[in-house]
Amino acid sequence: MNCSKKPRWGFLASCMLGRASSYKCRPFLTFRQEGINMFRYACIVMCIIGLVATAAHAQTKPVGSGPYPAIIEGDPGVPGHTIYRPEDLSPFDQKNPLPIFAWGNGACMNSNTFYAPFLAEIASHGFLVVAIGPYSEGDLSSGDGPGVGMMGGDMGGTKSVQLLEALDWAIAENKREDSKYYQKLDPSKFAVAGHSCGGMQALEVSADPRVSTTLPMDSGLFAGGLPKMPPPKTGAPKEGVAKAGAPPKMRMALPTIGKDHLQKLHSPIVYIDGGKSDMAYPNGEDDFARIDNVPIAIAHLDGAGHGGTYMQPNGGEFGRVAVAWLKWQLKGDEIAEKMFAGPDCGLCKDTKWEYKTKKIP
Repeated sequence: MNCSKKPRWGFLASCMLGRASSYKCRPFLTFRQEGINMFRYACIVMCIIGLVATAAHAQTKPVGSGPYPAIIEGDPGVPGHTIYRPEDLSPFDQKNPLPIFAWGNGACMNSNTFYAPFLAEIASHGFLVVAIGPYSEGDLSSGDGPGVGMMGGDMGGTKSVQLLEALDWAIAENKREDSKYYQKLDPSKFAVAGHSCGGMQALEVSADPRVSTTLPMDSGLFAGGLPKMPPPKTGAPKEGVAKAGAPPKMRMALPTIGKDHLQKLHSPIVYIDGGKSDMAYPNGEDDFARIDNVPIAIAHLDGAGHGGTYMQPNGGEFGRVAVAWLKWQLKGDEIAEKMFAGPDCGLCKDTKWEYKTKKIP
């Protein structure tokens, strides 16, 4: 990739809105048309790296706005993931268990730092969030650099199955008598979600019968799956050899499933994206048109772009809508349902959002 300008906030903002081409970020390989967006995804990875590196110095660990202030931690039983959960687990038991929410990151990267305000918001409303990307000790506001506070290692290289590994771990913890989660979880209420490539990972595992609902965010599948990447040109840097000052190594491991996979869905699904300025907007719209076998909603936040509102306090509008969907689908919350269902639903009347449904009254 050849970016003719150094990464600055203008460049980052342009990339996050899906307009990286205006800054002449050009792939050095050529693909058939439907693969071009994958290069734009790669450019956005670079943008996210820059955003995380900048924000890590100024951001304190978020706790969410819900009734159960969240903490962020790791667990040796699931070392490749970060846990976001209510700090006080005493309110939860078999009568009031925590549903499970598994998260995949944009560009399939091995770090969830960018999404911390959004994920903590979900946890604060009484959910156990298990996000791909290892946790590392350190406070985001300590000034130790972007490698602390939930920052993972390599960028990319994660796999869809890691979302199901989150559930497997939660099931085991719920049964283990000396676990702090013993009989406090409800593994039968399991949501998978993710941003961009992470949303594709969520879609890939949604055929698993244990999945209760899916939230692809700024995401959607590609017709015919992804094109195969040709070998690098002669003289390209060898794997593991980075130039001085180069960003973390990226290993793009995007799911290769095609649109036929959508017929394997068996539970309610909501697509949430940043509107027409979001590069994934047409992918989500096409998925919506093809899915007729399950209840489905699609919500476009006008002007949010591909970067969404994840880093805003409490995850911004994306956090508000995702929490309501999870409360409805996993907790049967009738007030939350009103945001999505009925002719006078909350999103139906909210002028910030473009919203439509199928198989939802």
